[in-house]
Amino acid sequence: MSKRVLVVEDEAPIREMLEFVLVQYGFETVQAEDFHVAMDKLVEPYPDIILLDWMLPGGSGVQLAKKLKEHEHTRDIPIIMLTARGEEEDKVRGLEAGADDYVTKPFSPRELIARIKAVIRRAAPTASEEPIVVNGLMLDPVSHRVTVNDEPLDMGPTEFKLLHFFMAHAERVYSREQLLDNVWGTNVYVEDRTVDVHIRRLRKAIDRHGHDAMIQTVRGAGYRFSTRV
Repeated sequence: MSKRVLVVEDEAPIREMLEFVLVQYGFETVQAEDFHVAMDKLVEPYPDIILLDWMLPGGSGVQLAKKLKEHEHTRDIPIIMLTARGEEEDKVRGLEAGADDYVTKPFSPRELIARIKAVIRRAAPTASEEPIVVNGLMLDPVSHRVTVNDEPLDMGPTEFKLLHFFMAHAERVYSREQLLDNVWGTNVYVEDRTVDVHIRRLRKAIDRHGHDAMIQTVRGAGYRFSTRV
């Protein structure tokens, strides 16, 4: 079945170019030219991924990303920000708003397609694996749920995959580059800083009972998952 892509872009020539490229690679597209039309398009069947422009009539892409992450039916839809704003601070703002990746205009169609496929792969739940339990924190790869003492926790697909990797490889230190390779994949165009953003989001998601302390920063080396102080 074709993956469904919601393209949120106010410039018609760019929307048409994106639709042409996506259809060429076998994707189904839905288009929205502003903030409010995008919200109206977010109905069943929901898109598998959203390409979201930063500057939109009626509200910014960052505002839209934050709004999507607040709602149960849209919070797990991966988002790629498309924008001419290439400064590091802007990239961090986009990622912290809930974006899973960030593509700076102008971009090549092949790079964009590679990023879309990589983000969709990351968002897909892992199948046929046993739940992992550490100090009351349980991750079930089959149902794609995380609980603490049977209380459900909310987190995005990248945070889920990052936590899964950490829990499956406890007590080992991984550099940002190693985490990128193992969690994001070797064919993904993602900066090291992205890891830090998702680590912060993961810690926030599991801090209810102090489990955030198990995601430890190892200065000069990277991160590890550990129950030891």
